[in-house]
Amino acid sequence: MSALKVDQVLDCKGLACPMPVVRTKKTLEGLNTGEVLEIMATDRGSVADLQGWAKRTGHQYIGLKESGQVFHHYIRKVDPTELKEAVSYPHTITPEEVKARLSQGEALHIVDVREPAEFAFGHIQGALSIPVGDLDNRLDELDASDSFIIVCRSGYRSDLACQLLEEKGYHKVKNMVHGMNAWDGDVLVND
Repeated sequence: MSALKVDQVLDCKGLACPMPVVRTKKTLEGLNTGEVLEIMATDRGSVADLQGWAKRTGHQYIGLKESGQVFHHYIRKVDPTELKEAVSYPHTITPEEVKARLSQGEALHIVDVREPAEFAFGHIQGALSIPVGDLDNRLDELDASDSFIIVCRSGYRSDLACQLLEEKGYHKVKNMVHGMNAWDGDVLVND
């Protein structure tokens, strides 16, 4: 296998969602078509985030290498004529609406797509933990006829998850905008 030629390296170590994607987008703007950007990140969520972002925009996600605790992502900038405009999932719900529905005793199907450590340190009671990177392989745990509220830290990963679910035939899905960052209701913490 020949060595991968990298034109620029972006250090996103220590940054959480959505910052690796935000910085990647900005850095790619300064590269020429065909050039390769290596993104170094320590957030496990960056794996699904950057792959999903590249797929949504049309940039080529070349691959991933792991080295210790660092994820090395490789993205090739495509010609601007090949780019797609990133589209946000249109069906949303606010944290306040979720909290109100729960306080009225409504049984909600909440899927938390954050990483297990994020989930353990505080999640909405009754939420099911399925990290966004595992979602495609765990669809059998979700009944497509049910309605779901998808939650992450900021609303970005949950947006990606909603789009994936819709592609797979789940049509009653809402993204909780601003995610757990905006949640002021009760949370459960795993011991």
